[in-house]
Amino acid sequence: MSDLLTAVAPRMLSVLRIVSALLFLEHGTGKFLGFPTLPALPPEYSLSWWGGLGELFGGILLTLGLFTRPVAFLLSGEMAVGYWTAHAPRSFFPALNGGDAAVLFCFVFLYLVFAGPGPWSLDARRRG
Repeated sequence: MSDLLTAVAPRMLSVLRIVSALLFLEHGTGKFLGFPTLPALPPEYSLSWWGGLGELFGGILLTLGLFTRPVAFLLSGEMAVGYWTAHAPRSFFPALNGGDAAVLFCFVFLYLVFAGPGPWSLDARRRG
């Protein structure tokens, strides 16, 4: 059983990356494309606007597994900044300040910086 789990682990890394990226992408599409929520376009060039661009384009790149490590590094930082500027001032506890997703995204993306994209990615395909 241990051998099977070890053999499947790289593929599950890809699954973690893809699912996390799609959830993250949903925030960007909501802000800029009005899907799946109503459009809530942040003020142009505001911190929230730049964050939305990161969610949109970073989510696409991570879903595809393209430039995974540098994109994940940037998005991890984006989520840390987002948490400390938008959520933490409301309360110390993420469950109360609405920042639990930001914390989770931050650390999943930080993990991807070190673990890489997994085998189901354009990065892996480019490496051959």
